[in-house]
Amino acid sequence: MLELIKKAEKTHSLDKNEIVSILNDGSIDAELFAAADRVREKFVGNDVHLRGLIEFSNACARNCFYCGLRRDNKSIERYKLDTETIIKFAAAAAEMGYKTLVLQSGEIPSYTVDIMAAMISEIKKLGVTITLSIGEKSRDEYAAYRAAGADRYLLRIETTNRDLYEKLDPGMSFDNRLRCLKDLKSLGYELGTGSLVGLPGQSSADIASDILFFKEIDADMIGCGPFIPNPDTPLANERGGTFELAIKVIALVRLLLPDVNIPATTAMEALNPAGRLIALRSGANVVMPNVTDGEYKKKYILYPGKICLNESPGQCIGCITGKIQSIGRNISKDHGYRKKVK
Repeated sequence: MLELIKKAEKTHSLDKNEIVSILNDGSIDAELFAAADRVREKFVGNDVHLRGLIEFSNACARNCFYCGLRRDNKSIERYKLDTETIIKFAAAAAEMGYKTLVLQSGEIPSYTVDIMAAMISEIKKLGVTITLSIGEKSRDEYAAYRAAGADRYLLRIETTNRDLYEKLDPGMSFDNRLRCLKDLKSLGYELGTGSLVGLPGQSSADIASDILFFKEIDADMIGCGPFIPNPDTPLANERGGTFELAIKVIALVRLLLPDVNIPATTAMEALNPAGRLIALRSGANVVMPNVTDGEYKKKYILYPGKICLNESPGQCIGCITGKIQSIGRNISKDHGYRKKVK
């Protein structure tokens, strides 16, 4: 196992069986995390990129079994922020020093292409990089948002097991998901994707396939977090993913894709109070503090245990800055584009 880790650190290449072997062996975790941290420092340095997250609507037409925003969940109060409020939140985040803003919502038709394009154009005037996380759209829609000023797009594959994907995402097509990712890449977006770790029915081989898929499509940002069962979904009574396995996936992604951006997701901290710091020491280099002000982030509940629900955006950035500096890392002053190493 140690030789496999050395191989991954040196060549950034493992086959599927080798990845599965590492995933299934808990005796070499410390060495795995240390190797990923060395690769992280070598290829992306000690800067941590802060990306301000604006959750502008929790309404969704999809019915994914694992997601608290699913259409059939009647237990949450839906909201849709107007354009002026979204731009106000964006301006406040830019004033706090954020270089990248992530505009995220459920999948709904309420925000038309024209509304979204105008909003993107206005936010772009703040001098920020814009990431969109608004789901599956047509190529023409993606092109319109790109033309308006969007720079990055986050669309997680969740799982590359086709049967599992279509079982847990009823009414959705795995092939269409792949089409979306291909369109985004070809339109010049920095492409973010990722997976849920520990889904019911997911095997170590599936997770290994996910990691190799990220490499195959040359993703620029990869977010992998643990599956946390939401009590208001059909998967309420499932076991859920473990923190340890999610960290191992982050470490393996760093070893195999050494120059990509990898977030330490907030879901990590729902399972471990030091989750994001551990992730940052195991290969991650991005944190996405929530800059949605007021009561809205309490209503955007993908999973239970969401952190920082009672903190203002100013408190959040102060807290995470202190944590990052406590482990000897720096807050990045640039926009955090991937610097590909050939």
